[in-house]
Amino acid sequence: MRTLFLAASLLLPAPVLAATSVDVVMSGLDNPRGLAFAANGDLYVAEAGRGGTHPCLEVRGVAFCYGPTGAISRLRHGRQQRVATGLPSLSDPAGAEVGGPNDISFQGGVGYVTVGLAGVAPERRAELGTAGRALGHLLQVTPAGQWHVIADISAHEAAENPAGGAIETNPFAVLAEPGARLVTDAAGNSLLRVAASGRIRTVATFDSRPAAPTDAVPTGFVRGPDGALYVGQLTGAPFIEGTASVFRVVEGAAPTVWATGFKTIIDIGFGEDGSLYVLQHATGPMFFAGPGQLIRVAPDGSRSLVLGGLDRPTGLAVGPDGALYVSNRGVTAMAGEVLRIVP
Repeated sequence: MRTLFLAASLLLPAPVLAATSVDVVMSGLDNPRGLAFAANGDLYVAEAGRGGTHPCLEVRGVAFCYGPTGAISRLRHGRQQRVATGLPSLSDPAGAEVGGPNDISFQGGVGYVTVGLAGVAPERRAELGTAGRALGHLLQVTPAGQWHVIADISAHEAAENPAGGAIETNPFAVLAEPGARLVTDAAGNSLLRVAASGRIRTVATFDSRPAAPTDAVPTGFVRGPDGALYVGQLTGAPFIEGTASVFRVVEGAAPTVWATGFKTIIDIGFGEDGSLYVLQHATGPMFFAGPGQLIRVAPDGSRSLVLGGLDRPTGLAVGPDGALYVSNRGVTAMAGEVLRIVP
């Protein structure tokens, strides 16, 4: 899939409240995406930015231009602050497609950030010169906000093409664990392990629906209570209701469907009671139309709506306080927000 984030000119209704409470805890964010808590309880959000004015390259007849507008923001003791700025961002003039920081995860006090490509093929990064050097990569971000490249995720897709088919890449979600970082390459249909040395190994691949006109791609994922990895799926257009699944992945074995019947899964997370929370980016019959939803899958398999009426949500984190945190208005420049939801 060339990109996961396309703007929609749809006015969404106010959130449908099934949760106990919903509060806005961060606002004014620039296309907010993935969320993560650091060990000290601070909340961080990756902001994809809004591109810039130059250099540019043409994609499908549209100029995509670079700008160092990607960022990482932090919420500490109720105070919101941008702690890392100048990260790469690539956007079309309308801001309909933006590639930049997609997700963040922490290990040992250090943050790791995936940077997307907005549908740009790996070899075309050279057209941007030095500006394109970090697009399609995994970055390391220090507590002081300094960042550097540690692995070229998109180059792995170009060299290995682990899932076969067209060579497409969009580094998406990241989970930092001792000794390695796990990354989904959404467009590459793969789950990858990045060693401390930067070496990349394929953990699993996901079928790209050869009989369908568009891809079904892996998105957000989490380590489950049983030690397995659980990976959400966002199916391609026309995004038929009930066709998106959550996969269970045990390294060394093929992914298996753990739960299905969803639509446009963008992120997932486990609660303390073993419930899986599934964040759906949209629910309408048209391309990314209709409000997003947060759904609870209880340990017994029953499902319930936690919150509906979301506006293009893009990230989910389960907080140390047991609340759920969702990046909302995730395809909106300078007006994104983070919601705190008590289920």
